[in-house]
Amino acid sequence: MAAVMIGVDPHKGSHTAVVTGQAERALGQVRVRACVAQAERLLAWAQAWPERTWAVEGAGGLGHLLAQQLVAAGERVLDVQPKLAARVRLLAAGDVNKNDPNDARSVAVAALRSAACPPVRADDHAMVLKIWAKRHRDLSRARNQVVCRLHAVLCELIPGGVSKQITAGQAARILEAAEPCGAAGAARWVLAAQYLTDLRRIDIQRRDMQKKLAVAVRASGTTVTEIFGVGPAVAAAVIGDAGDIHRFASRDHFAAYNGTAPVEVSSGGRVIYRLSLRGNRRMNHAIHMAAVTQIRYRHTKGRAYYVKKLAEGKTSKEALRALKRQVSDAIYQHLKADARRAAGPGGHPGNGSVASAAGSHPADRLFGQATPGPEPTLRPRRGPSKATRPGSSRPARRPAPGHTPA
Repeated sequence: MAAVMIGVDPHKGSHTAVVTGQAERALGQVRVRACVAQAERLLAWAQAWPERTWAVEGAGGLGHLLAQQLVAAGERVLDVQPKLAARVRLLAAGDVNKNDPNDARSVAVAALRSAACPPVRADDHAMVLKIWAKRHRDLSRARNQVVCRLHAVLCELIPGGVSKQITAGQAARILEAAEPCGAAGAARWVLAAQYLTDLRRIDIQRRDMQKKLAVAVRASGTTVTEIFGVGPAVAAAVIGDAGDIHRFASRDHFAAYNGTAPVEVSSGGRVIYRLSLRGNRRMNHAIHMAAVTQIRYRHTKGRAYYVKKLAEGKTSKEALRALKRQVSDAIYQHLKADARRAAGPGGHPGNGSVASAAGSHPADRLFGQATPGPEPTLRPRRGPSKATRPGSSRPARRPAPGHTPA
């Protein structure tokens, strides 16, 4: 029997599969409910086509679980980006109704005709890093949100508010000294105290997550942290999103993926390159943080490279983008060396000398501290609290102890 492609349009509540041949005509379809037996039912239905390949739309997103179940069952699965299936629907002749069977067929056709559909692999340690990196990113965003709300409330409690970055310890001292007026002022004081509680909780969670990231990155055995400015958070974000480094044929492909390579917009005899807004923005941000850290420390090769570009007439942004490309190339070299070493005797350890502007930090530095680690947020309180709650003559309950930046 001829080989077929089975396109799957996954949803939260159900999955629709359509099998197509080389002629792109539907040979059969099925709809299964998203449940514990979803993979078994799809495999039982697909027994009629032994020479089959599965194409799951968004195998890294909504279709991740189903794709991993099919891979675990020994099936060959391809990851089809939603935009590829959308292009098939756009270019289809005539009017095509938008429904799940047609979407699944579009996924199968995209997998048949496009070489940009990578095979789905079983989750490995890179997925662990991706999970923890996402949690760390979510906590950081939540902290920024709470801090912004705390700033806004403090502006209504004290004249001028707080002009600079605020920590939980500073906010606690401000609330102790604040003297709210009226019922509205008392309500603002209580609201600020609640934001302070949220800030302390998130700070504790972030510290715990940073420890998990350090352990997970250390367990991966990567040498990416030898690049100055690449700590556990940056390394986890890069390794988690990069996955199998062999899918990037060269450092140029890797730079295009993370958005550090310029985009060509040439026409006729004019050759023009512009800033790329494409690529993986999470990885681009991680590389940006590493580059900014190198610029901050004068002894680094990255800072020397940045100053050199400024001397050549580049603007500060252009020099930063050039440094980010150097960091991207260094990360690619380290990931390739890690992959060769993990492959067996044929590989060899990565060489930090290829890092160019992204020079290695001293060997006696602690693991994961290439980027200076986060400073503690709370400081142990000393002495009794003199604050009083609004509308009460009794002393206010002292906030939980912690740490403030050293």
